[in-house]
Amino acid sequence: MIACGDVMESLEMQSLLYDFYGELLTEHQRSVYEEVVFQDLSLGEAAQELGISRQGVHDLIRRCDRILAGYEEKLHLVSKFRETKRMVGEIHKLTREFDATKDESLIRQIERISNDIMDL
Repeated sequence: MIACGDVMESLEMQSLLYDFYGELLTEHQRSVYEEVVFQDLSLGEAAQELGISRQGVHDLIRRCDRILAGYEEKLHLVSKFRETKRMVGEIHKLTREFDATKDESLIRQIERISNDIMDL
């Protein structure tokens, strides 16, 4: 059985992959993918609406997932985005800590992290 956290992570990843690479799918692929994944249409409902089989819709969604994942394997835009977001969160935390303590070593940590972001 799939844990709720795994499902949420999967949906988040599908959403990010689509946000970054969805425009590289054909118009038909985007339309079907959006209806099933984001509008939560069942495979049967999408099949009926499109005049194709339920299996055809299922295969199209899986193919789109593979295409989007393939782009990520080559370009790594989603992983860079996630890492940048994590690092910015760390900068925010260190900034709040600096405001409270005025510890100058925190500024060097912030600078190091910002340099790492620039290198991504």
